[in-house]
Amino acid sequence: MSGSSPVPFGAEDGPVTGGSAEAVDPAARPFRRSFTAAYRAKVVAEYEAAPHGSKAAVLRREGLYQSQIREWTRARNAVTRGASVPRRPHRASGAGKDDPARLRAENQRLARELAKSQAVVEIMGKLQGLLEHISESTDTPPSSRKR
Repeated sequence: MSGSSPVPFGAEDGPVTGGSAEAVDPAARPFRRSFTAAYRAKVVAEYEAAPHGSKAAVLRREGLYQSQIREWTRARNAVTRGASVPRRPHRASGAGKDDPARLRAENQRLARELAKSQAVVEIMGKLQGLLEHISESTDTPPSSRKR
């Protein structure tokens, strides 16, 4: 600070607390990239045509992974053989997922499990108290015991 009045360290940076009205997300949310069929075909052809030492350079330049190329190649080969494009299995859209009878049975099972666990915790607490009492009674000197 040249020639100005002394200011406490960090005071020129603005308030430390309080912040602004709008929250700032430090990391932008990642998004899933999608690729057209033409782009995939072009990259797979270029990858396959690349000499042994420069295949990784193609991947780095395009920002891809070898697993993506492998997946795209399998899909291309499946289409050329006449098979359908293999897709990842999707989760069931709830078919039988929310069956009320199944949910009731699971709820009852969990309630029984909870009751058992609570009983075990209660017994363990009583056992700890008993063991402490026994430990205290054995720690007393023999002269103070009543006969």
